[in-house]
Amino acid sequence: MPFSIGIDVGGTKVLGGIVDENGVIVTRKLKETPREGGAALTKVIGDVALELLEEQEVEGIGISAAGFISADRKTIVATPNIAGWNGVNLADQLSDRLQRRVVLENDANAAAWGEFRHGAGLGYTNLVMLTIGTGLGGGLIADGVLYRGGNGMGAEFGHMRAVPEGHLCGCGARGCYEQYASGNALLRHAREAISAAPDIARNLLSRGNGTVEGLTGRHLTEAAREGDPVAISAFASTGQWIGALIATLIAGLDPQAVVIGGGVIDADEILLKPTRETMHRLVPFGEKHPMPIILPAKLGNDAGLVGAADLAHH
Repeated sequence: MPFSIGIDVGGTKVLGGIVDENGVIVTRKLKETPREGGAALTKVIGDVALELLEEQEVEGIGISAAGFISADRKTIVATPNIAGWNGVNLADQLSDRLQRRVVLENDANAAAWGEFRHGAGLGYTNLVMLTIGTGLGGGLIADGVLYRGGNGMGAEFGHMRAVPEGHLCGCGARGCYEQYASGNALLRHAREAISAAPDIARNLLSRGNGTVEGLTGRHLTEAAREGDPVAISAFASTGQWIGALIATLIAGLDPQAVVIGGGVIDADEILLKPTRETMHRLVPFGEKHPMPIILPAKLGNDAGLVGAADLAHH
């Protein structure tokens, strides 16, 4: 049975695993992401891979990382959250050290591929994945192929314009969907609701440290499950923006399915119901247009690792 290594590089941890041809992670290794990034982080990734190679020979190594990745899947062109990595040819550096083929992939693309091959997207040939964590990542499978675009930087759905001259985004533009349909946006929607109706927000505020700033996405999810109206309102606002984005993507891409992953999916139907309702209301041609099925992701935090490992073969 062929095996490969997938390594998912995050802002706080580097998670590696040996993955079999069925997408099952048979061995895991975890190390902290060094705060200085750069060469120190590249070394940690290599260390994780070497530890895994001691346990199993593999056919290839795939690396999942946030940021813009070059079309040849070797170089990190730009990454927003890791210092000292812009312009680094990570694949060649690691290949030289590990003496194995190494490929690099954007984290949202890797997650989309993982769900397509071994998760919620199994059986579909055209699907969109939205990874909704702190930000909003996107991935696209078109006719069974991972779409990367002409320069390797396609499917950045979170940075499509939702509101002209809207909220400032970390990418430098204004009004990106990421500012309205992400984990950070969920918290902002909650704060706006609290400001509008502070008397009914006491229950929600009590879950943190008593302040608006102390609220987290986990607090909102727990409160919404228990029927808190402010938390439910925040999820409804976020879901409406996600639904609006999906309606736009339907017009341009016509996917069979939309897989939604990331931390906010823990709210399940509290988020997905307003998402579906808005999609149906805004999709071009209304009821005449076939609607994609909206599915929660199945692989959770392992999607990027599993997808990267599988892409090491492709």
